[in-house]
Amino acid sequence: MVSTEQPGLRERKKQATRRALRESALRLALQRGPENVRVEDIAEAAGVSPRTYNNYFSSREHAIVAGVTAEREAQVAAAVAAQPSTARLSDAITDAIVEQYTDAGEHRRDALLLITTQPALRQAFLGTTSALEQPLADAITERLGGADGHTAHVLAAGVAVAVRIALERWLRPADENLTGTGLVVMSGSLPDHLRAALAPLAPALDSAAKSHHDTERG
Repeated sequence: MVSTEQPGLRERKKQATRRALRESALRLALQRGPENVRVEDIAEAAGVSPRTYNNYFSSREHAIVAGVTAEREAQVAAAVAAQPSTARLSDAITDAIVEQYTDAGEHRRDALLLITTQPALRQAFLGTTSALEQPLADAITERLGGADGHTAHVLAAGVAVAVRIALERWLRPADENLTGTGLVVMSGSLPDHLRAALAPLAPALDSAAKSHHDTERG
């Protein structure tokens, strides 16, 4: 289930440290360019040691990208859980994914542009999709009444892979001749890519939900 419990003091401190690091990383990258940002710079700006930094992020690219993608996985799961029980599971998940992955917010547009024009940041951005699996599996399990957690995890893993495929297609330059020039023209509409990638999973998602409802009625 999607937990609503408040974290303890230690966990809140860890969350605050992670937030400070990712926000510092993104701010410095926007100010200086990511190639001019060192791990030591990020740690100093966040008020922690480089050793502490390494407990949270494996590279500067991961920290910079986290400044844009942080908490998105939990927001997707919350959006799915908030949908009425009458909504198709496939629609609930697709709508949540499209909303959270395409609404960067006014203050994040410059950051998203930075990510999409830097190969190392694009790769780190693609790697964040795996973090979607556990929160989404919890949300699916909740919608299925807590039954068959194995099915929920398989479905969530499929969604995470589909999202990565959609992002890969979107981030692929529409004009390969521009590769290496620093100018990136995205391939089509991200919402369209997401919906197309998730469409093959709709029968499995809706079948799992139908089985749950049939069990309840039986």
